[in-house]
Amino acid sequence: MTSMWKPFEIGSLKLKNRVVMAPMTRCFSPEGIPNPDVAAYYRRRAENEVGLIITEGVLIDHEVAGAEHDVPHLFGEKALQEWAHIVEEVHKVGGKIAPQIWHTGMARDPNKFPLSNAKPVGPSGINYEGKPSSEPLSIDEIDQIIKKYAEAAENAKNLGFDAVEIHGAHGYLIDQFFAESFNKRTDEYGGDLVQRTRFAVKVIKAVRAATAPDFPIIFRFSQWKLNDYDYKLANSPEELKSFLVPLVEAGVDIFHASTRRFWEAEFEGSNLNLAAWTKKITGKPVISVGSVGLTAQLTKNIDETEENDTTAHLEELWNKLDKEDFDLIAIGRALIGDPAWVTKIKNGKEKEVQVFKKKDLSTLF
Repeated sequence: MTSMWKPFEIGSLKLKNRVVMAPMTRCFSPEGIPNPDVAAYYRRRAENEVGLIITEGVLIDHEVAGAEHDVPHLFGEKALQEWAHIVEEVHKVGGKIAPQIWHTGMARDPNKFPLSNAKPVGPSGINYEGKPSSEPLSIDEIDQIIKKYAEAAENAKNLGFDAVEIHGAHGYLIDQFFAESFNKRTDEYGGDLVQRTRFAVKVIKAVRAATAPDFPIIFRFSQWKLNDYDYKLANSPEELKSFLVPLVEAGVDIFHASTRRFWEAEFEGSNLNLAAWTKKITGKPVISVGSVGLTAQLTKNIDETEENDTTAHLEELWNKLDKEDFDLIAIGRALIGDPAWVTKIKNGKEKEVQVFKKKDLSTLF
């Protein structure tokens, strides 16, 4: 496990180890304003040797960006003040932090927002049931949303964040442009897989222009969607390459390849997971993720938490890091269950780890 504790550096980002806190939506920021509990939540993980914290999804300044209430904003004077405090708290204990900037697109359920007449937006206005439920985004609307991504990234840099992650995964807005099931456009933003990357390409370029040449841009992507765990954007390494190359050329520094189980191979005939294939194709640093420290049973059914084993699949993790299949590993629910998970694993105190249980999601500690 020595590979896990090696420093990592890219651009202006210098990490003391290879451990990343995965972004996880917690909904503890009333009216979009993170409070002192949120600051303490992130600080606890940083002071327990998480190298890089990627925050929960943080909304850009667009009226229908969010799908849930009490998700933090990355705009507005009060929210930005609180984020500045969070960044300061994480830095005080030697941690690094990046916000995950987010627009949920068609994932927004209008029934959850009865006081708003605004409809969710997406490339073609197609909802998760595959039916049209709003008008396709116009070119002017797309341009405005791209501008809002850039403003969020500029806010992040000005607040002292160490990097920014663009959420392009899991069937949210950017991923809806990627996915043929959501994107039926016939203009420059539609067509084959390469053409469907154009919205993301423009977002990435705008984020780069709004920040700095050495300010790291992380891009999170996935094959699976919230409404289809078996969905595949790319069915082969060749298709994956056609998808990734435009994103590299646009300015991505680190890819965050989201899978549900990091140990599973992505394509037949190879034991490489999605992150490893991404690194092989692009040569860029990659973050892998997916059920680290959780049992296989848990990944099938979140209610089976009493059977959780925090050491599950760790041997496979060490082996993949040693082989440099990927550069960094993101830890999710295990860090909700125990903010000191990293410290305890590093010091051989696995038996002292507080295992993740479903009830942990109801509090912020």
